[in-house]
Amino acid sequence: MPIDRGEDWGRPGALPPDGVVVHSDAEANEIVTAARRAGAAIPPLGLAGGDLARSLGGKGDVARLHTAEAVQLSCDLGAALLDGRLVWFVSHLVMRRSWLRGPVIAVMNGGLLRRWDVAPRAHPGDGRLDVVEADLGLADRWKALRRLPTGAHVPHPRISQRQVTATQFEFASPMRVDLDGAPTGRVERVSVRVEPDTLLVVV
Repeated sequence: MPIDRGEDWGRPGALPPDGVVVHSDAEANEIVTAARRAGAAIPPLGLAGGDLARSLGGKGDVARLHTAEAVQLSCDLGAALLDGRLVWFVSHLVMRRSWLRGPVIAVMNGGLLRRWDVAPRAHPGDGRLDVVEADLGLADRWKALRRLPTGAHVPHPRISQRQVTATQFEFASPMRVDLDGAPTGRVERVSVRVEPDTLLVVV
């Protein structure tokens, strides 16, 4: 069940024997995608790096993942249709033409993207995705970029934030899409939804 704000979350526990250690969101995405394509269960993921790991307070200590000091957490998974092609994301899906011009849309499971706290209210276990949309002039864009590491870019009148279980986007011309930090082409139609309580992760 998705958690409510303020509830205890997670339990002590090492990575199970069938678990897989991943060092980035892209690696985690490969494991998830392979399991989904094969119609198999997604194995537990030991997070040794990546934005989801950092959002969860992971230390990047692989040895710790195999001890009782580790913490097991039930996390949501993002699913998306990109011009009809089904894909998944563990941490974020980003749509843009450029970081420096045009709209930027981030669909976040965890709050962090690289060194930026893009979605300060995001929680990867609440059964929702956080959508952050911005279309700023160059001067405001540079100001927002400087404030992103601490999440101080919001509130801003031209940056919107909302929490969704599903939503859709359609663009007049194709937008670049990055899944968990990896480019996956340009598309005109994107539908996203959350799959609650889908991933067992260990940090």
